[in-house]
Amino acid sequence: MHNTFTLKPNIALGIVPTHLGFIDGFVPDENGSYSRESDGRISSVAEMDRICSESPVRPNCVQIPLFSGVSDADIAEIVAGMKELNLDVHFIIMLGGANPMDPEDEDKVISQILPSLKAAIKYGAVSVASTSIEEWMNGPSDMDLDVAIAQNVKLHVRLVKEAGLLDSHITAWHIEFLRPIEFKTFTNVERAWGFIKAINKELGRDYFKLLIDASHMGDSGLTIAENERLIAELAAAGHMGIFHASARTTRGCLTTDDGWIGATLSAAARTGQLETVFVEAFRHDDPALQALRDSVPEHGVNTLDGRTYTQLVIDGLVETARRLNNLKARGFLK
Repeated sequence: MHNTFTLKPNIALGIVPTHLGFIDGFVPDENGSYSRESDGRISSVAEMDRICSESPVRPNCVQIPLFSGVSDADIAEIVAGMKELNLDVHFIIMLGGANPMDPEDEDKVISQILPSLKAAIKYGAVSVASTSIEEWMNGPSDMDLDVAIAQNVKLHVRLVKEAGLLDSHITAWHIEFLRPIEFKTFTNVERAWGFIKAINKELGRDYFKLLIDASHMGDSGLTIAENERLIAELAAAGHMGIFHASARTTRGCLTTDDGWIGATLSAAARTGQLETVFVEAFRHDDPALQALRDSVPEHGVNTLDGRTYTQLVIDGLVETARRLNNLKARGFLK
C-alpha cells in the first residue's frame, strides 16, 4: 500500500516495535546478536520496513528497546537500517536483575545502562529513555519516596557524567514510570515527577523529562482529570517528555484503551509542548511478559480480531495520526 495521507502537525510520530516480542525482537542471544529474518535482516528493521510500506500514514521515527549485551556491530546495523528507512532513532534502555533504589545494586545498574548510553551517543540516537528508576516486577514493597528519589538521583547523575550525556547531541533522557504491580514505588505521574524535579535541580538544567504513557496513566489509580492536570503542570515546568499511545491493561489494540489515549494525548497537545508520539503494543503471548499476565488477569487478552500484529500496529498508527491531524485542525497543534 502506498501512503495515502500525511501527518499534518509538526510532530514526530513513530512505533515502539514491542509487538515483535521482547525475546524474539530485542533480547540478544549468547553472541550478542539480534534475531533475523530469512533474508538476513534484523527482525525489527524488516518489520519497520513493512510498516513504512504498508501503512496509510508513514512513521518518521522509531524507539528501539536496547538490552544490555547487544554487540556493537548489531547496534550499528540496526541504527543504520532504521536510518535507511528515514526513521529517526530513539533508544529505550532496558534494565533487569538490579534495583536502582538499592545502593548495593548501584554498580550493577551502572554496568547495564552505561554501555547503552554510550552506544546511543556513538550511533546518533535522538533521545534516550528508560524505566531505570525501579526494578520491573521484582522491586521491594513501596519504599519511602524521598529515599528512593535520593538514591535514583545519585545513580542517574553518575550515569549522566560517566556517559558524557550533557556534552552529547542527545536532547533528553526520558524516564518512564510503570503501573502498580510492574512497579511498587514510582507508579504514577506525580510520584515519578518527584524524581524528575530532584535530578534536574541537581544537574542545574531540565535534561530529564517524564515519559507519559497512556496505558500507565490509565492503570495508575489516578483519574483522567487528575492526569490531565498533572500533564499541564509537567509541561509548564518543562518536564513533559515523549508520549506513548498504548492501551491500558491489555497493551494490545488501541480500541481497548477506554478513552485514555484520546484524553491524555489531547491534554498533552493542548500544552503546546508535545513533540514526539510513539504507538506501542505488546504481544498477548510474549513469554517475557508471563509474570505480568499471571498478576493482571486482563493483560494478555488477544485483541487481534483476525489481524496480524503488523496490521494491529498500523491501525494504531493511523488512528493516532488522525487524532493528531484533528488536534491541529482544532488549533491545539502547530
